[in-house]
Amino acid sequence: MLRPFVMLTIVLMLVSCKNDKQNTPNTTPTNHLPELFSLMQGSFNSEVQSQVDSTYFNIALHMYPIWEDKGNFLYVEQALNARQNKPYRQRIYEITLVNDSMYSSAIYTIEHDSLWIGKWKTPKAFDSLAMDKVTKKEGCEVILKRIEPNYFKGKTGDKTCASSLYGASYATSEVEILEDKIISWDRGFDDKGEHIWGAEKGGYIFNKLD
Repeated sequence: MLRPFVMLTIVLMLVSCKNDKQNTPNTTPTNHLPELFSLMQGSFNSEVQSQVDSTYFNIALHMYPIWEDKGNFLYVEQALNARQNKPYRQRIYEITLVNDSMYSSAIYTIEHDSLWIGKWKTPKAFDSLAMDKVTKKEGCEVILKRIEPNYFKGKTGDKTCASSLYGASYATSEVEILEDKIISWDRGFDDKGEHIWGAEKGGYIFNKLD
C-alpha cells in the first residue's frame, strides 16, 4: 500500500505534466497554400481602374488551374480586354510552399504559346502539354507572404529577373492577392536602374469577375 506522501507526489507530477501539455504552444506550421491557390483562380479585368485613370488600359486576366495531378499550376493569359483573341502574355505559374508563411509563384513560358490562346476556358486541354514544352524563367519567381486571411503580398528579387523587353535589362513584379482583386505592378529597368516600361504610378488593379 502506497504511503500518503508517495501518493501526493504522484498526483502532483500528473497535474504538472497536464499543465505543461496545455501550456505547450502549437508549433505545427499551417499550410495556407490552398487558400492562396484558390484566391488566384478566376477571370479578372482592370476596367474600373481604366475608367478612373486613362493612363491604365482595360486588361483582361484569366488564371485557371491545370495539371491537377502534378501540383498547383495555373495557366495565365493577359490581353487588352477588347482584343482577347490576341493576348500579349501567356504563362504557367507554379505555386509552392516555401515555409509556414511564405510561398513561391514560379513562372514558365510555353513553347508555341499561340496554340493555347483561349484554352483557359477548357483547362483539361493542358493535359496534352508536356513539361518539356515549358521553360522556367529563373529568378522571376514572386515570393509571397501571408499578411492576414485572404491577403498575400510579395515581389520578385530586386534584379534577379532578366528581361530584354524594349531594351530593358531586368524586370520586377510586385503583387498583392486579395479575395476580390489582384494588384500587379510589372516594370522593366535598364542596367542603370532607369524605368523603361510598365505603369509609372502603381500597379494594375484587376477586379475578380467570377
